[in-house]
Amino acid sequence: MRVASLDLIRGVAVLGILAINVAGFAGPSIGALTPNLPTPTDAAGEAAFAFGFVVFQGKMRALFAILFGASMALYLDRAESCGRDGERQQAIRLAWLMLFGVLHYVLLWWGDILFAYAVCGLVLLLFHRLPSRLLAASALTLFLVLHLQGLLLSLPLAAVEEAVRLGQSGPQEAAVYARYRDRIDVAAAREWQQYTGGFLHILATKLRDHPFWLLQGVRDGFGEYLPLMILGLLLQRTGFFSGAWPSRRLLAAGLAPLFVGLTASLMALAWLWPRHFPVAAMDAALRYGLALPNALTAFGYAALLVLLTPHLTSTSFGRRLACAGRMAFSNYLGSSLLMTGIFYGWGLGLFGRIGPLEQWAFVLLGWAMILIWSARWLTFWKQGPLEWLWRSLTQGALLANRR
Repeated sequence: MRVASLDLIRGVAVLGILAINVAGFAGPSIGALTPNLPTPTDAAGEAAFAFGFVVFQGKMRALFAILFGASMALYLDRAESCGRDGERQQAIRLAWLMLFGVLHYVLLWWGDILFAYAVCGLVLLLFHRLPSRLLAASALTLFLVLHLQGLLLSLPLAAVEEAVRLGQSGPQEAAVYARYRDRIDVAAAREWQQYTGGFLHILATKLRDHPFWLLQGVRDGFGEYLPLMILGLLLQRTGFFSGAWPSRRLLAAGLAPLFVGLTASLMALAWLWPRHFPVAAMDAALRYGLALPNALTAFGYAALLVLLTPHLTSTSFGRRLACAGRMAFSNYLGSSLLMTGIFYGWGLGLFGRIGPLEQWAFVLLGWAMILIWSARWLTFWKQGPLEWLWRSLTQGALLANRR
């Protein structure tokens, strides 16, 4: 039996993640960090970027991590209730996900998250039987310590950047920041050369220049992904997603974190926007400073969506969202195929030519396609194509999928 709220929230998350990933697809990748690099945008472009910054940036990634942990708990509990070795099956499942992540990176997009999620999932699998309080305390400690450490290490460069902007930097500080910006410009130029090329050129450049990119993704995301997966696992075991929490408790659990998280994002925006989203400050904010507010916002989104699930799933739009969530894996990789086909040299070749405002047209296109094809596919099939393949590989047999 499926958990309706999980499907619905996954649907929201898979749409929301595209709203942020589109900047990475449109390229160069520095555009996901600030709308004014490698070339400045106008006021409308900054406003479009600001909207995504407040509503989606960091929140959707956090929401996916929470859902991943919840799905792990659900899978383990169901496997063991059927007399199967849930941990062994989950380990096989995560190993296949790692392979999907490698293929996603090599064949399609540099921004893969599947590999890192699979690695963090394997770590969680080692400790998921620990007492809930110990798991929660460990997750919170890991999350706070690593993000605080990263913030402290990144703030000096952001301070240098601000001093340069104000014309108050010394020669040494100016030279440090100039070298930082030079590295950004060189990386953007290399990406332009790479992603405006053909398919084999892109693939060969990845393997030659960034063979360990996925491992770097694990390193950079570990302190966020694993703690939030633990949170999702614990929430699932309390009945959070199945509606076991009282409505008033869900409402409070949604509104309070949402208010705190969005307020923090708006306060950060109030400082960053007048400065035109300076790159070092944006890096410090998005990687570390806003990690906790983004996690709180994601939890608030989740709680309110659980509360609204009975109402939303009675509507046509809500049912389409749930279908998109049931096919989140297929939709995530399908979005990569669609967007790289639009922006990369082997497709329409729009890489580096679409600004932050215009990118929203492609987001809306992706959303429409996801909502339409997911509902249509599930009319004839039980699972999405990649969900079916993943499950078949895990079970070691081709499973029936036709309705």
